[in-house]
Amino acid sequence: MANKKCIGSKFDDFLEEEGLLQESESVAIKRVIAYALEQKMLADNMSVNRLAKELDTSRTAISRILDPENTSITLNTIEKVAKYLGKRVTISFA
Repeated sequence: MANKKCIGSKFDDFLEEEGLLQESESVAIKRVIAYALEQKMLADNMSVNRLAKELDTSRTAISRILDPENTSITLNTIEKVAKYLGKRVTISFA
């Protein structure tokens, strides 16, 4: 009988074995942030320029936040976006 090691394994286990889990999670989190912010901007009929003023940041910074592939975002920026979205940030080291 053939070894069926991979049957029943979790995709997270595969990503971890390949050294891709942390990067995948970062991209997923950033996509959620970008999507939520974009939806709120649409609901509030808010331009990038106006949002930049609301969050006391630059238009370029807002464009980086809205780019789901760009994972370089500071904790300070995440907190500002969370506040704008009516959310709070919780960090966990697991």
